[in-house]
Amino acid sequence: MTNKKKRILGIDPGLAIVGYGCIEVSGNRMRPVEYGVIRTGPEDDLAVRLALIYDGCAALFSRLAPDEAAVEELFFGRNVTTGMTVSHARGVILLSLRQHGIHLCEYTPMVVKRTVTGDGRADKVSVQAMVQRLLGLGSVPQPDDAADGLALAICHAQHSPLAALLGERKGPAVKRPKKQGT
Repeated sequence: MTNKKKRILGIDPGLAIVGYGCIEVSGNRMRPVEYGVIRTGPEDDLAVRLALIYDGCAALFSRLAPDEAAVEELFFGRNVTTGMTVSHARGVILLSLRQHGIHLCEYTPMVVKRTVTGDGRADKVSVQAMVQRLLGLGSVPQPDDAADGLALAICHAQHSPLAALLGERKGPAVKRPKKQGT
């Protein structure tokens, strides 16, 4: 890494809560810039909630001026319905990043956990404790979604030099579909 300062925004997609964390990286030093959440209410219909997420992201991008962003890839566990609503929010976030010209990489939860804690199966408490330690914060970032946003930014800070060399939009260790031969 060079000593040029770079701002990285980590985004943890969700429909009710979008977590974000912005860090500034210079060489091997990271410092927190801002973290928090964008909230939408269940009383609004899906289209209104997605518009709120889009507008919230646009405001973040204007205020924080990130150079790059890291977004969590979706993992469909047991509840596919929840995964589908989160995928709507994630799509809006990716569109907003694209429209604002912000380079992005995507990371699986396992890659983020492994990068931040050394254990791809680490629990939330372990991830939050390492985020606090790595960024020199006085307390664990709250809510959990904001800590996840910071973890994504830290993960990208660690992987981005390699991704830049490879010209990739996805971080290392993320599986890609194989190209079909013609």
